[in-house]
Amino acid sequence: MKQRIVVVTGGASGIGRGVTEGFLAAGDRVIVADVDARAAHDTGRDHVELDISDPASVDAAVSLVTRQFGPIDVLVNNAGLAGGGGPVTALDVEVFDRCVRVNFRGTFLMTRAVGAHMAEAGTRGAIVNVSSIGARQPTPGLGHYEATKAAVDALTRSAALELAPHGIRVNAVAPGPVLTPMTAGFAADTAARAAWESRIPLGRIASVEDVVPAVVFLASPAAGHITGVSLAVDGGQLLT
Repeated sequence: MKQRIVVVTGGASGIGRGVTEGFLAAGDRVIVADVDARAAHDTGRDHVELDISDPASVDAAVSLVTRQFGPIDVLVNNAGLAGGGGPVTALDVEVFDRCVRVNFRGTFLMTRAVGAHMAEAGTRGAIVNVSSIGARQPTPGLGHYEATKAAVDALTRSAALELAPHGIRVNAVAPGPVLTPMTAGFAADTAARAAWESRIPLGRIASVEDVVPAVVFLASPAAGHITGVSLAVDGGQLLT
């Protein structure tokens, strides 16, 4: 197999950084696409500064990557945030808007741009979106975040249908809670962590290393007949 060109949004930290390392270990060339140019540079990997919520930034970054590295074979839409929390009746509208802008609008813009690029280049590529089991199992105070992930799941299915004639597969990985810098505060609260782990049949919150293999698999030839799915990586939490 030729070395694939893989773009990972939000690849400078957390799940994205783990996914970057996973694809590198598989022999691929990975471009870390992140809004934080310094953090992306500090990974020591090929990188591009990118605001996924800005169409002009997305188009410029895709053009830069393809000129410098060649056609994109795999896109991982990992960048995301919660931005805060609170009940629907009291949530700050700016928190809601920021979450929608990054998680859903950003995933849409990247899928739109890279999907069109793959189709035009004749690349039978793969797109993997990082969703959440929150799209299917609500948690009080996170309704805004979970709504964006439900939208990502819906976009995954629609894009899978539309891009299938071009040989492009679109899937999602839906983790439960994962130990990352974004969840460090929550994980440090012993009572809160124990309460959440009591909801997980396998008894523990996932590590980044638990999630990475699912992303790498869905982008691989081994998943060549899988498209339009959202694969839960949640220790069985959706069963409860």
